[in-house]
Amino acid sequence: MKIRAVSHGRLPFLTIAASDIGHDIMKKRNFCPMAAAVLTAAVILQPFSASAGALGQIRSIAKSIISGEPKEVEELRQMEVAQSEEGHQEYYFKQLTEEEQRVYRELLKGIRAREKEFYLTISDDDSIDRSYHAVLKDHPEIFWVHNREKIYKTTYSDSDYCVFTPGYTYTDSEIDEIQTAMEQSFQEVRALIPEDAGDYEKVRIVYTYVIDHTQYQTGEDDQSIAGVFWKKSAVCAGYAGAVQYLLERLDIPCIYVDGSTKGSTEGHAWDIVKIGQEYYYVDATNGDQPDFLNGDAAQLEEHKTIIYDYLCPFPEEYEKTYTPSEELTVPACTAKDLDFYVLNQGYFEDYSWQDIYDYCKMRLDNGAAVVRFKFGSQEAFSEACQELLDDGMVQNVAQYYMKLHGLGQVEYHYGVMDNFYTIYFIF
Repeated sequence: MKIRAVSHGRLPFLTIAASDIGHDIMKKRNFCPMAAAVLTAAVILQPFSASAGALGQIRSIAKSIISGEPKEVEELRQMEVAQSEEGHQEYYFKQLTEEEQRVYRELLKGIRAREKEFYLTISDDDSIDRSYHAVLKDHPEIFWVHNREKIYKTTYSDSDYCVFTPGYTYTDSEIDEIQTAMEQSFQEVRALIPEDAGDYEKVRIVYTYVIDHTQYQTGEDDQSIAGVFWKKSAVCAGYAGAVQYLLERLDIPCIYVDGSTKGSTEGHAWDIVKIGQEYYYVDATNGDQPDFLNGDAAQLEEHKTIIYDYLCPFPEEYEKTYTPSEELTVPACTAKDLDFYVLNQGYFEDYSWQDIYDYCKMRLDNGAAVVRFKFGSQEAFSEACQELLDDGMVQNVAQYYMKLHGLGQVEYHYGVMDNFYTIYFIF
């Protein structure tokens, strides 16, 4: 027996190359080549009418007999593959081949049952990679499969099946505790949603809830929704998974996306949501307050604000920085109608001091402590930065705030987001 550790894609596997093992298995099963040949001939020559599914089952049975596969594998090959599952969109499942879809179901069943090891009806590394990654992206609720845990696969020579060994992160009692926290969070979110709320409003509420209840922080639980709902801290994978989990429970299609960030060696994760017939980016991680304010203002709790630039942003602006991985495809986002600034009158094609001043006064009159607006071009944004910030016209807005609230002085801060042509005033 030869045992070697190999790496396939992003999944580490242990491959057992064992011709002797395969031979022994065949002997134990009393494998009979002649009987297999006879059966195969009967299948081919005997005239009959059958559906494509029945023919596929017959081929699978014949294949298992010829290969000397274990009974469990034979049974797996005969099982019907469900094409959908209630409560889950399973966007990535639909991209897999028929063979990979079968493995997807086998993986999901074994992981849900928390089996230490289980059979898969293929042994191809690339197909298992795709199927496994599709399962993880489609099902954030199986958080006990940690993406930092090693995955092992045992293969047998001349056999098209394997034994899959996942890496589990939590004990049964911890899983129960985390699932309780997940349910509590969902109930809290549902209580925040008005009865007549549309899908966009539901997305906005989930976006703000995850941000308000999560600290961006690395740790043992940062890569899954367990970090968000249980430890209240996570990184991008946890944020994106939590948004997906909550929206799916609200019957809003949500796709988990992983990819790369321009100018960085670190990966990133975000979501794509479907509202109506259009797809939109949602990135709760970056919606959590970044260090974009001037001076020490970003460190002050009273200046904590949600960044709405990552809630249904203009696609071309988001795509300047973030690119999805190519292993599995994602739908194109093209719509701009639900951008936060478009919906809230904070979007300006051109720069005009009077227009901006009037907008700021309207927001302050309505009790806002944060005034944010964006522009439709680099030129307009640059003009605004020059006059408002460099030339100090923002002081006029501050004076209006003082007069409105009867103050003798006020401390204000500003921030800019160059990639979204956005300016923030915070009082």
